[in-house]
Amino acid sequence: MIRSFEGHTPKIAPSAWVDDSALIVGDVTLGADSSVWPMSVLRGDVNRIRIGKCSNIQDGSVLHVTHDGPYTPGGQDLAVGNEVTVGHNVTLHACHIHDRVLIGMGSVVMDGAII
Repeated sequence: MIRSFEGHTPKIAPSAWVDDSALIVGDVTLGADSSVWPMSVLRGDVNRIRIGKCSNIQDGSVLHVTHDGPYTPGGQDLAVGNEVTVGHNVTLHACHIHDRVLIGMGSVVMDGAII
């Protein structure tokens, strides 16, 4: 399911694939030939999420961002590079993942991490 939120509509490349049970909300960009698998949630509600080309977000993963606040001025976005695999049931929160990285199943990567 693709949902707009507060004036931001997800931008999905024509060659990308999103499973019907996945939820993509708000300021999210999904690059060419990338995929989002069943029951995953990409929630760009209070900041942006960018997924590069040829990356995949596997089953049950949750990607979220950080809002503007006293401890995070301006908030913090989430970026996933090109040719990245985000394994099953991963949590990525306001972090940056560079190109050609594997995030293993069940991993949790939190605010400010750069991999």
